[in-house]
Amino acid sequence: MINKKIRLGDLLVEKEVLKKEDIEEAFNIQKEIRDKLGQNKFLGEILIEEGMVEEDIILKTVAQQLKIDYLEPGSFDIDFTISEKLQLGTLKRSKAIPVRETEEGVEVVFADPLDFNAQEVVQRMMPQKEIMVVVTKKAEVVSLLEKLEQFESQKDIILDVRKEISQTNSIVGKSEEESAIMRLIELIIDTAVTRKSSDIHIEPTENKCRVRARIDGHLTDLFIFDRDIYPPLASRVKLLSDLDIAERRKPQDGRFSKEIKKSEYDFRVSSLPINHGESIVLRILDKQTALIRLDEVGFKPKNAKKFRNAMKQPYGIVFVTGPTGSGKTTTLYAGLNEIKNVTKKLITVEDPIEYQMDLIQQVQVNEKAEMTFAKALRSILRQDPDIIMVGESRDKETLTIAIQAALTGHLVFTTLHTNDAVSAITRVVDMGIEPLLVANAIVAIQAQRLVRKVCKYCQVPHSASDVILEKYADYIEENAKFVKGTGCKRCNNTGYSGRTIISEVLEVTETIAELIIKEASKKEIMEEAMRNDFEPMFLDGITKASQGFTTIEEVMRVAKLDG
Repeated sequence: MINKKIRLGDLLVEKEVLKKEDIEEAFNIQKEIRDKLGQNKFLGEILIEEGMVEEDIILKTVAQQLKIDYLEPGSFDIDFTISEKLQLGTLKRSKAIPVRETEEGVEVVFADPLDFNAQEVVQRMMPQKEIMVVVTKKAEVVSLLEKLEQFESQKDIILDVRKEISQTNSIVGKSEEESAIMRLIELIIDTAVTRKSSDIHIEPTENKCRVRARIDGHLTDLFIFDRDIYPPLASRVKLLSDLDIAERRKPQDGRFSKEIKKSEYDFRVSSLPINHGESIVLRILDKQTALIRLDEVGFKPKNAKKFRNAMKQPYGIVFVTGPTGSGKTTTLYAGLNEIKNVTKKLITVEDPIEYQMDLIQQVQVNEKAEMTFAKALRSILRQDPDIIMVGESRDKETLTIAIQAALTGHLVFTTLHTNDAVSAITRVVDMGIEPLLVANAIVAIQAQRLVRKVCKYCQVPHSASDVILEKYADYIEENAKFVKGTGCKRCNNTGYSGRTIISEVLEVTETIAELIIKEASKKEIMEEAMRNDFEPMFLDGITKASQGFTTIEEVMRVAKLDG
């Protein structure tokens, strides 16, 4: 059994995580809770709830105190061969789950490493093996138990799939109504959509088939199957997407549509040969996203006004910049939705067309048919358009035509992959465009990132560090309301639910245009922009964090303040 020798508070002080006064304050809170509410709370719980120390620091210190291992969330998985032999209800009541077997015994994670009764219960379920207590975040334990519960619920479907495999040489000829593999695909898709995923990844390994989903920008496991489930699963998805199921050596792209919970979804499918088969990714496209309004994107009022001003210009080019997956296309669709009407001809050239939109003519890039961005753009200019949207200006030829269109009376929207708004100027010049043309063509540049929003169901007050408060004092609101999510079922125990953008909008004034012509440095252009009410997206993020929409840690994950 575990024996405590050193007190947690002493260890935290010794490691210089907290001061003695902080520990005394926590003990006073502990006593107050016990006297007023009759509840006994551990010191570690109080320190976490009061925002004095992060949960992982407490758990690592507890692990040191108890001489047990701390496992980083995401660094391990369930060994289903162990857990499926045990009673799920008992594991849930004990808030424990076996994760792997070693020569010494079985490692079991417990939500509470000091719950000795739970340890005895789990040990009785495995009398032939010695259990070794390990610890991780509570949210991770809850997530693992949910995964095990999901594994139990899908057992019948998996058995049916295996029957189909044994009864026929190929299950892809069966109708959807009677196919167990189709029921499994529907379970995967329903689960992903319910969790508001943007992508589904079906990935074969040497012995397993892992299904992951990207939720709020982060991948998380949905299902883990034995390897024999992968071939029929991959074949059926490829069949649905009109891909060649016999071709496993070349990448393929396809798509299909499906109604889920009375809403229509498109699925864009990509297959890529890898060492253990094919990695298959399904991009989930909710058709309602095409109807999003600019007010719903997440702009702060000042930036929304700047972006709208750019959209009202009679001609010129507007860049939306950011890395892949930063919401650029969604922002462009929202902008087009706002300005489209029967009096204007809007044409887009996209790769691929993600959403069908009324009153907009959409052109699909097709490299095999030699329909490139540049060729499509040349043809579009002969269609008498008022507004053009180019999905991506990825080469000099496309960019040159787009800028010529902007200089000859068209309003052009396009995207670039740059880290910030000012960098877009130097990027365009580096691509070979004359600075004079750049200065005359660009109306505005918006850079953006996506940050996760704190879950509104499990958020609690949270204190920012003194370093952060001091460094960004000028940008933190007077009545700042910092919060964090503790993790709950609604947010998949992440503490976050949904995403919003942080952005910066650079308006190209006459002064900035002159600096571009003179080929001024990025620093000089930035200094002039700051004098002209420009606000870097990092500070937009700090503002959103101080208003309780996101966390400072999340902002710092995706953006930084230069200088």
